[in-house]
Amino acid sequence: MISGKVKMLAKNPMLLFETLGHRGLFNWMPDERYLKVLYYIRMGKKIDLKEPKTFSEKLQWIKLYDRNPLYTQLVDKYKVRNYVEKRIGKQYLIPLIGGPWECFDEIDFSKLPDKFVLKCTHDSGGLIICKDKSKLDLRIARRKIERCLKHCFYDGQREWPYKNVKPRIIAEEYKEDSKDEELRDYKFFSFDGEPKALFIATERGDDNSETKFDFFDMDYNHLPFTNGHPNAKEMPRKPECFDEMKVLASKLSQKFPEVRVDFYEVDGRVFFGEMTFFHWSGLMPFNPEKWDTIFGQWIKLPKD
Repeated sequence: MISGKVKMLAKNPMLLFETLGHRGLFNWMPDERYLKVLYYIRMGKKIDLKEPKTFSEKLQWIKLYDRNPLYTQLVDKYKVRNYVEKRIGKQYLIPLIGGPWECFDEIDFSKLPDKFVLKCTHDSGGLIICKDKSKLDLRIARRKIERCLKHCFYDGQREWPYKNVKPRIIAEEYKEDSKDEELRDYKFFSFDGEPKALFIATERGDDNSETKFDFFDMDYNHLPFTNGHPNAKEMPRKPECFDEMKVLASKLSQKFPEVRVDFYEVDGRVFFGEMTFFHWSGLMPFNPEKWDTIFGQWIKLPKD
C-alpha cells in the first residue's frame, strides 16, 4: 500500500525536490543553483542575488557569500556556550548536566535527574523534553535522537554553518516559567549589534492547536504580520527582563550583519537559548509581503 506521504509527493514534484534534498540526494548540485530552485519552490518567485532587497533574498546571499568560520561554532549548541560565557557571562547559560555524547547508548540515564532536556548539537530537530524520567519512553527517544544524529542540517536548505558541526548530544536542566507554565522563546532579530524586532512562540506544547508566532518592535508594539504561524488570540505578556534581553542581544550580535538571538525567561531570570543565522532558512513568506522588504532593509550585507 502506498503511504499518504508518498502519494502527496507524487502529486507535488516541487515538494519532492525539497524532500530529496533533505536526504542529501542533490548534494552534487552547487549551492547557488540549488538555492535558486528551492527559493522558487518555497517563495513562488525567482530570487535576485545580484541586488537582493528582501530579508529572504539576503539570507540566501549570506548562505552563499558570507562564510565567516565563527558561524559554525555559534550554531553548535555545545560550542556556542563558550562564546556566550565570554560575551555575557556564565550566569546566562542553562546548566549543562551531561554530555557531550556521540551516541544515544553513551547516555547513563541513572545519573540524570527526573526532569531534563536532551538536545542534538547540530540541528534543530533533536530535542527530548523529559518532565518525568519514570515515564520516558526510551525506545521513542532513541529513535528520534538516532534519526537526528544521522541528519546533516546543511543538506536540505544549504545552511553551510551546520555542514561541519559534529553531531553530539547534550543534557541541560529542565526549565519552566511559573507564570506561563511553559518555556517561552524570546527571539531577537539583531543587525550589527542592534536588535530591531523579536517574536514570541506560544502554544508549542499544545497537541490540540497550532503554534503561534507574534512579532514586536523594540518598544513592544505588536507588528501586524504573520510568518509561518498565525498570531495568538491573546497577546503574550511582555517579559519582565525585556530591557535586559535587548542589551544581551546587542552584545551577542556585534559584527554580524544579521542573527537571531534567542532567550528564555524563567521566574525573572534570563537564559540564553541559541543563535540562528537563518530564520526559517529565509524560505517562509511574510504576510503582508512588505515586511519581507522592511526586514531586508535592516541587513547591510558585507561588501567583501
